[in-house]
Amino acid sequence: MKENVIFFDGVCGLCNGFVDFVMKIDRQNVFFFAPLQGEYAQKTLTTADTQNLNTIVVMINGRTYRKSEAVLNVFGLIGGAWGPFSILLTLPAPLRDKAYELIAKNRYRLFGKREICRFPTPEERSRFLV
Repeated sequence: MKENVIFFDGVCGLCNGFVDFVMKIDRQNVFFFAPLQGEYAQKTLTTADTQNLNTIVVMINGRTYRKSEAVLNVFGLIGGAWGPFSILLTLPAPLRDKAYELIAKNRYRLFGKREICRFPTPEERSRFLV
């Protein structure tokens, strides 16, 4: 089992954009990526996590994070210029998650939806778990 994995909705434009963004700023290759619809997610996460495509799920060193906590912990672990964003974890979770849920609810309309899950390029393949 990989230590740091970002599980994402493979057909969501916003989620795929987040994966692309993290791959670009994660110069140390800290994270691996797996679609929530994939076999690795089915074996690793709870049924509730794999059926709820409205949230990103992140596992860091065996601990599972969801919603805003997931995104902010990704930035914290990557560090660099993005590390300070993790200070937002000091805000109350219900407040952070309300904003997250508003975006998640409208993500397909705002960012589009793909017909099939994201297929990694040959260069990206080693970082994707399916």
